[in-house]
Amino acid sequence: LSQTVEHGFPHQPSALGYSPFLRLMAIGTRSGAIKLYGAPGVEFMGLHEENNTVMQIHFIPDQCQLVTLLDDNSLHLWSLKQHGGASELREEHRFTLKGPPGSPPSATQITAVLPHSSREVLYLGTESGNIFVVEVPSLRVLEERSIPSEAVLQQVPEDNCNRRACELVEALREHPKNPDQILIGYSRGLIVLWDLQNNKVTHHFLGSQQLENLYWQRDGSKFISCHYDGSYTQWPVSSDNRQPEPLENTVPYGPFPCKAISKIYWQTTKNGLPYIIFQGGMPRASYGDRHSISVIHGSQQTAFDFTSRVIDFFLIFSSGPAAEFDDPSAMVVLAEEELVVIDLKTAGWPAVHPPYLASLHCSAITCSHHVSNIPLKLWERIISAGSKQNIHYSSMPWPIDGGTNIAPDPPQRDLLLTGHEDGTVRFWDASGVCLHLLYKLSTVRVFLTDADPNDNMNTLGEDEWPPLRKVGTFDPYSDDPRLGIQKIYLCKYSGYLAVAGTAGQVLVMELNDEDAEHVVDHAEADLLQDQEGYRWKGHEKLKTRDGPVRFEAGFQPFVLVQCQPPAVVTSLALHSEWKLVAFGTSHGFGLFDHQQKRLVFVKCTLHPSDQLALEGPLSRVKSLKKSLRQSFRRIRRSRVSSRKRRGGGNASEVQEANAKFDQDALQEMELAPVQRKIEARSAEDSFTGFVRTLYFADTFLRDSSRHCPSLWAGTNGGTVYAFCLRVPPAERRMDEPVRAEQAKEIQLMHRAPVVGILVLDGRSTPLPEPLEVAHDLSKSPDMQGSHQLLVVSEEQFKVFTLPKVSSKLKLKLTALEGCRVRKVTVANFGSCKTDDYSENDLAVLTNLGDIQIISLPFLKLQIRYPCIRKEDVSGIASCVFTKYGQGFYLISPSEFERFSLSTKWLVEPRCIVDVPEVTSNNHVHNKSGVENAARKSSSGDYGEDERKSGRLMEHALLNDEKVLKEIQSTLEGGR
Repeated sequence: LSQTVEHGFPHQPSALGYSPFLRLMAIGTRSGAIKLYGAPGVEFMGLHEENNTVMQIHFIPDQCQLVTLLDDNSLHLWSLKQHGGASELREEHRFTLKGPPGSPPSATQITAVLPHSSREVLYLGTESGNIFVVEVPSLRVLEERSIPSEAVLQQVPEDNCNRRACELVEALREHPKNPDQILIGYSRGLIVLWDLQNNKVTHHFLGSQQLENLYWQRDGSKFISCHYDGSYTQWPVSSDNRQPEPLENTVPYGPFPCKAISKIYWQTTKNGLPYIIFQGGMPRASYGDRHSISVIHGSQQTAFDFTSRVIDFFLIFSSGPAAEFDDPSAMVVLAEEELVVIDLKTAGWPAVHPPYLASLHCSAITCSHHVSNIPLKLWERIISAGSKQNIHYSSMPWPIDGGTNIAPDPPQRDLLLTGHEDGTVRFWDASGVCLHLLYKLSTVRVFLTDADPNDNMNTLGEDEWPPLRKVGTFDPYSDDPRLGIQKIYLCKYSGYLAVAGTAGQVLVMELNDEDAEHVVDHAEADLLQDQEGYRWKGHEKLKTRDGPVRFEAGFQPFVLVQCQPPAVVTSLALHSEWKLVAFGTSHGFGLFDHQQKRLVFVKCTLHPSDQLALEGPLSRVKSLKKSLRQSFRRIRRSRVSSRKRRGGGNASEVQEANAKFDQDALQEMELAPVQRKIEARSAEDSFTGFVRTLYFADTFLRDSSRHCPSLWAGTNGGTVYAFCLRVPPAERRMDEPVRAEQAKEIQLMHRAPVVGILVLDGRSTPLPEPLEVAHDLSKSPDMQGSHQLLVVSEEQFKVFTLPKVSSKLKLKLTALEGCRVRKVTVANFGSCKTDDYSENDLAVLTNLGDIQIISLPFLKLQIRYPCIRKEDVSGIASCVFTKYGQGFYLISPSEFERFSLSTKWLVEPRCIVDVPEVTSNNHVHNKSGVENAARKSSSGDYGEDERKSGRLMEHALLNDEKVLKEIQSTLEGGR
């Protein structure tokens, strides 16, 4: 088992960093994870041992290193190092700033971090106003270089500030042209320019409002401060020491009280008009709840409105560090639920389609379905449909393009389909490391909902102020929860797609390369078959649109089957060769002929006492309360009766009996599944009619001489139904009806829910998928030898002979652990040594989060791995296996963890980050000194002068007492 890569968007992001030198972006999360992203396929992940929130991320200038600050006030230094031909992210050092004994925590609580361009030190601003200097990479405090708030105060005229003016360092910024000067901003509005060489204040600036952030203009002649009242101020930095006055103070969305501007950029351009970009600043009363970033460029102004809180943002420039102008090309915004990139070069500032970090949960994921090895023709048609949806995106290449992806190209095209609460199905390219959105299908147009799909949220009146524009795809609000997708089935050979939803709707679709307008045929499937005494108490069915409906290119529905009662569809199967779709709910199952658009049959599986199945999900909570109440009443009644029976017995016996009864009752209530014994369940248990699985097979059902199409259904009560189907030959397919007749009904003795059904051919190989043989992708099934039926229940695997259905073999799961099957699929495991060998096994996921591989047909347990935490119920429920031994499960609402059980099929990031040549505005370096020296010595590239200077430097270092002490302490400390 290899857990290879996390797809999607990091859960609860908390910090953002960017290195223009490496062109890599870093995201930190509340759980202490740090993730680096570059060009598509370039991904690194690290995890802080403390699992604390990452508050800030700063890359060391011109280095493959970054520093993280956690909420426990610890600093961590990370490096990208090459190992085994690929780069790895490693934690090098950790450090916590400590104050003198007896000092309050605020004395060393870090609020601002500045990595200096010399690459030798970090400046750390604190809550107390003191600034500490820490050496890189040793993270050792250089006490002699610290900047105490008292030293700053002494050099600021007393009439301009009081002692509290130097509390809390809000921002530290290095002068862009002079590395010996840093700008220090204190939260109460005082800003000073500090000379590092002479330890003195050269300029001081007094803002009237609480400071939020600072930004230098590129030439160092001015800087911008932004404030809590929603204003920003331009300050000139003169060469003489005159007291500077602000050039301009602006409240962009005034005059009414506004929210704080928490970050600002002032970007120069060749055409003279600057870009002013800032976060926040909206009018408090009307727009105080908006999460916005405003971009102003000349007369153009847009306030980008995000649907979740903005964590941070940065700009990417077209120009190099030594250029005269900034020329911003893109804005990268990390919001709480998605990453949004805005193209600032293209008119209208469109969004850029991200190749990774997709917001999987833009609407909550309700189900998923994986299809391996997609034929090229279908793949191209899906991409074509998706590209027509993406015309409003920018054509700009992805701007975060650092590093090189050296992973081999994916051997095949794989699709992961996710169904969502808002009635959409998203098609993801799951072939490689980047989970990339190819196409989005919406089923909403078939139904009448409160929201009109033609409503455009982005339309703005010309005079509307502030000029808000919605961006991003995250939209957790569904127009109607009944639209939710519950089951998906795609046939990759025919292009037929079936999707089923929360309100009993089953849609069958086919792929069309052009927009089309047509009527969707409707059919109803009454699963109760007018049985008396039943009344559905759940939600109503969705209302459908009358007349023709316009659909865009892609998958277009041509028929809708509506189950009655409109309960959640719990199982779905599609046979594209026979043109049949089967569907099941908690009331029964049905078969529909989508070529003739005719219902073939329905079968009610409801038990007479099964009232819960008629209440629907909305009244489930009442039922749970009711059943708990009944259980506790039963416990009380039993205690009373046991006391009456034992009237003359002593108290200890009564207590013992009560304790025993409590234990039995708790086991009965299944509150402790770990201790549960496998026992036969009562037929009166709720939801026995719930259809868990449906399966089509061409096999021997009536006698051993003739095989025929069949449909198999397994229920929650341990019943398996088998129906013989008569499908007319192709030439008479539209003239004669498909006929079905029940041939078998198997009742498992222990009545455990049936989670999987499989037929093995005469070679003990699972039957191929529909049309797989016709496309020469599978051998024809062996129809000479006898077939076997495998029924997988939650508690055991059982093989029956066909057509007699006599028990042949079984494997019970360990009873003591309360282990139950949650997911089961057939996986093909290929050898990584030779292409000639592969075997089919069962991949099984249990309620304990274990994955077990079980051989076919002998049901021998091959191996077992712990994969998902047993407490992670939603992770276990979301797991989907692939055909070749990989799998996906949700580790958060927005992230899939990908794993592989196969040595042959392994998708994981493998990338390298080469250090570019460094050209900063202060120094010119060629790689790092050590790397350069190593390279030259190995290649003999040293000139005579360099050799001499090298020997001199070595001599000087070894005679430096400080250096020797540092070496000694390093050796003694075992570092």
